[in-house]
Amino acid sequence: MSSHNYYAHSNESRDKSTWQPLATHLTNVAELASKFADDFEGGKFAYASGMLHDIGKYSSEFQSLLDGAKIRVDHSTAGAIVSRQKYPASQSRVLEYIVAGHHAGLANFGSVQSGLEQRLIHRKLPDYGGYIDEISLPDLTGVIPSIKPGNGSAGFSISFFIRMLFSCLIDADSLDTERFCNPEKAVQRGNYDDFIVLSNKFDRHMASKRTGSDGNIINNYRNDIFDQCKSKGSERPRLFTLTVPTGGGKTLSSMAFALEQVKKYGLKRIIYVIPYTNIIEQTAAIFKEIFGEKNVLEHHSNFDPWASEDESDNPSYNSIMFSTENWDAPIIVTTNVQFFESLFSNKRSRCRKIHNISKSVIIFDEAQMLPIQYLSPCLAAVTELVRNYGSSIVMCTATQPKFSELLRGDEMPREIIESPKELYEAFKRVEFKNFGVINDEELSAALRNEDKVLCIINTRNHAKALYDSLSDTKNIFHLSARMCPVHRRQKLDVIRKILDKKGEPCRVISTQLIEAGVDIDFPTVFRAMSGLDSIAQAAGRCNREGKLQSGRVNVFRSSEKHGQATSWQRRTAELGEMILGNGNEPLSLENIEMFFHALYYHEGEDGRDRKKILKLLEERSRSLEYPFEDVNDLFSIVEKGTREVVIPYDYNVQSIIEEMHMAQYPWKYARKLQGYTVSIFEPEFKELAAMHAIDTIGDRFFVLNDLKKYSSDTGLLSSKYNNYENALLLV
Repeated sequence: MSSHNYYAHSNESRDKSTWQPLATHLTNVAELASKFADDFEGGKFAYASGMLHDIGKYSSEFQSLLDGAKIRVDHSTAGAIVSRQKYPASQSRVLEYIVAGHHAGLANFGSVQSGLEQRLIHRKLPDYGGYIDEISLPDLTGVIPSIKPGNGSAGFSISFFIRMLFSCLIDADSLDTERFCNPEKAVQRGNYDDFIVLSNKFDRHMASKRTGSDGNIINNYRNDIFDQCKSKGSERPRLFTLTVPTGGGKTLSSMAFALEQVKKYGLKRIIYVIPYTNIIEQTAAIFKEIFGEKNVLEHHSNFDPWASEDESDNPSYNSIMFSTENWDAPIIVTTNVQFFESLFSNKRSRCRKIHNISKSVIIFDEAQMLPIQYLSPCLAAVTELVRNYGSSIVMCTATQPKFSELLRGDEMPREIIESPKELYEAFKRVEFKNFGVINDEELSAALRNEDKVLCIINTRNHAKALYDSLSDTKNIFHLSARMCPVHRRQKLDVIRKILDKKGEPCRVISTQLIEAGVDIDFPTVFRAMSGLDSIAQAAGRCNREGKLQSGRVNVFRSSEKHGQATSWQRRTAELGEMILGNGNEPLSLENIEMFFHALYYHEGEDGRDRKKILKLLEERSRSLEYPFEDVNDLFSIVEKGTREVVIPYDYNVQSIIEEMHMAQYPWKYARKLQGYTVSIFEPEFKELAAMHAIDTIGDRFFVLNDLKKYSSDTGLLSSKYNNYENALLLV
């Protein structure tokens, strides 16, 4: 074949002059990938990967495939083989992973019997020698990864660099392919306001919000927190902590900090990472109100932004919809699960976005909720983003973990707030009492003696049992993740209205879902013994608005079998009880530090990296032999698979379900269903399916068809109430 007779992509026309020449595609991808990787000085490697990635298409077999032949052709392995032939091992190995994996994902290096090595040595490929006459591969003489490894973590740093280059390549490949094959979609990308416009919107919003807020001492402290964050935003990007008590306005103050960092240092986006899905929607709603919906990407398991039928022609909506693929939006709100599992994934779809995490401000809300069994790998990723990828990280919480004990040297975090202890005293609104060990009869009696009271317990079994024991009282409510989000929101609205009425009793039994991000205010809170971080969150639901001189938080330990905490909760509860018993102010910053120090010491390095992920990435790192597939399989924050079951809770969702049954593309309704799903684990899903209680629409929607299995009081019923409440709120 002569020059320009090799093509990367075809179209419906038989006129090949309208097809995309292969050399054009390779050059486009190389240049775009290089532009992406320039953010972390990896542009030359990325350019080479772009030129190599589709060399396998220089074969008559692949060209026949474009002509309509019904054959399979491996076009990804050839470029990795060419890389090995042209470049020394220290350069080639980096390129081999990403070129060979640009469709199937990053492979384990393996051996001559399996994995990437076996593929490069033994795979039989068609002749792809035509590339020699069409393209030139770059000279990489003297080019090395410009990364600074942390102490003892060179393997992790280089593996992270490979992932980032992989992300640059697959995003560039996807975008160039889209421009040729789907130009209508391509032109709808990037429809965002720049940060000058966004910053002005934020300033106007805050000026209006702060008007008339002076005079109230708590508002004065909130304004001071905001001003300190805005001022400290001028400091160089690094790892920061932001220690602000519950009610201190840390969401908007941390955004003020982030916007200043973006403006001064030319950072590219702001990523807000949140532990629970029940918080994320309200945080995203705040930002959408301020910045406009088209500028804020909400990305988590309960939110599928693929266009519904009435939005599919809206360019602004489609732009933010498409940004779920590569996170090119200016403001992103996501979960710990989505963020970290992407950074440790080997999959094309999950890795595509991670290069856009570089040169970002990343705010971890409720940072104490980072999963301890993966804490060391998570912190390694966080410090890597600061050290080598130009990002600024903010660990934001009312109960700051002692991360400094786990970090070294220039990675030590800097606190944004000048006097966290003063703020703790200013926002102190509760007194604590330890009730000791009590049974449900005693606990029920104590709750009956309170007109307005919130009781937070550790397990669903206990919540159900306690609710049943109080079901004869007026205005008794149950809250758990067994209820779909719309149901929970409606219950909370009713609860808030009753709380505002004098003389009306209101008793709420809840799992820990109410502790994070739920704006509700009780004069008295009972909390089953737990870690100090959870107790502090519970205290944040007590006398939240400071209407009383002091609220009361009563901590207890249940003697009931169904009230016993899970093994992990039991460990944190024992530490919490030990520290609460020392006679000091229970939630002082010193006690919080003591709690996390004890927790980290108790878990040890093995407990903070239970799957030995960091060890796996160091074992054969001298020869750049990485187990990318194994790490992907091991790093799973939600350990057990879950299914989303749609609850036909009200007329609105029932109408949507009827439409879906008749629709050709039911997935277009996914966004409308987001408030009507309950996550359950696989055994319970199978139990419901065996009872024919679930209808399937398409191959991805599972609808509860028997409303007798859903209670208006307690949500989804089953023969067994499982106790994995936290896990189901994470994704």
